Amino acid sequence: MESTEYDVIVLGAGPVGENVADRAVRGGLSAVLVESELVGGECSYWACMPSKALLRPAQALRAARQVSGARQAVTGELDVQAVLARRDSFASNWSDEGQVEWVADSGVSLLRGHGRITGPQQVTVTAPDGRTESLTARHAVVVSTGSDALIPDIDGLRAARPWTSREATSAKRVPASLAIIGGGVVGVEMATAYAGFGTAVTLISRGALLPSMEPFAGESVAKSLRELGATVLLDTETTRVTRDENGVSVETGGGSTITVEEVLVATGRRPRTRDIGLETIGLVPGGWMETDDTMRVPGIAWLYAVGDVNRRALLTHQGKYQARAAGDVICARAAGAPVSDLPWGTHVATADHEAVPQVTFTDPEVASVGLTSEAARRAGYDIRVVDYDLGRVAGASVRADDYAGTARMVVDEKRHVLLGVTFVGPDAGELLHAATIAIVGEVPLDRLWHAVPAYPTVSEVWLRLLEAYGRPTDRPAATAGEGPMPGPGTPDYPM
Repeated sequence: MESTEYDVIVLGAGPVGENVADRAVRGGLSAVLVESELVGGECSYWACMPSKALLRPAQALRAARQVSGARQAVTGELDVQAVLARRDSFASNWSDEGQVEWVADSGVSLLRGHGRITGPQQVTVTAPDGRTESLTARHAVVVSTGSDALIPDIDGLRAARPWTSREATSAKRVPASLAIIGGGVVGVEMATAYAGFGTAVTLISRGALLPSMEPFAGESVAKSLRELGATVLLDTETTRVTRDENGVSVETGGGSTITVEEVLVATGRRPRTRDIGLETIGLVPGGWMETDDTMRVPGIAWLYAVGDVNRRALLTHQGKYQARAAGDVICARAAGAPVSDLPWGTHVATADHEAVPQVTFTDPEVASVGLTSEAARRAGYDIRVVDYDLGRVAGASVRADDYAGTARMVVDEKRHVLLGVTFVGPDAGELLHAATIAIVGEVPLDRLWHAVPAYPTVSEVWLRLLEAYGRPTDRPAATAGEGPMPGPGTPDYPM
């Protein structure tokens, strides 16, 4: 069988694969994307975009009702069918024509089918009609196949045909009742969305909500979900699930049984590496793929793993960041140029460890970047934690009559720079990039005093956090602990 040659072969045409291929072509190489589903990937059709389209309408309605004057003008209820129709448009009605057009315009080739590595720098693509095509990579094969929802070994769960995030974000009708197993990001976002539709939601979590974040984040989200009418069961195991003509029964470790119309599993992700031929090159199929900081698999000079499959940060924006860096590295190596000359430097994925930004689009939103206070302590940093009540910032009172939220910054006491920041509050995600810049840039707190926030905006919380901390040059080194947390009250002055 003859083999078609490309400089770069990319398995997976989601946003990560698209960015690798685009970067390679911009660098003068030829690239081909191999995709068995929709070009554009999980984020475009079953995750980021449709999920946020489901969340936004109810969030906007609640926001209007929190401001006197607007509240009186809101006389109707949420139009769920209109929400679903808008969601369909965000997912391009599950057509990838627009993405395919972009691929063609960018100079990247596209092959429809399932790609498997069959040897060093070799990939065989099996088309939907069964025909096969052999490809050879002159310089690199990139695995960017993403991840699937993990279905845990709970008695009867698989047989009960549960929803995963795909079914939850693409549903054509809203169930009257829904049980959600899992208290992570997908679980709490879908609980927020479906509770906003009027669905009777029961969220079952083995521990606290959002366990990888600051504790007050999960506590705030749990409180909000209960106010939306959801039942939130914390520290609760799911022991058995069954489906019959009456719906789905979910049994918990506490001995209770919840009967619902549908059940959603949101307990984590697993890599899509089970059937891509890893065993032919000495790697374990179905496992996460280890990489160095240039996204290259150790010991295999031509193999890269980018995005979810390397488990460094399972977020679309982080995968795209890795993809841009990896594409540039592949081009540099193909030209014999030193990687150290790239803007990324020799360690390209510097944002994959202690400076990862993430927004959880619940109500209130949770926006975080960097290390939590607990993670910073475990890493051995000498820290001080400063909390501030977002509701006391003047700009917050303008946005809502009873704005409630919390801001936290984690400070490295030896260097007087930020290690982590968390905001919980309405539209908190819009505050996050300033925090990301401060952490990635390692901006000293003395310099942050000169970054003056506009008045009256919620961003003025930066001034209040710095005031609560005090000037590093004016205060002795502090021991790890929490700063003052002002109680509820009127906004802070002077103006």
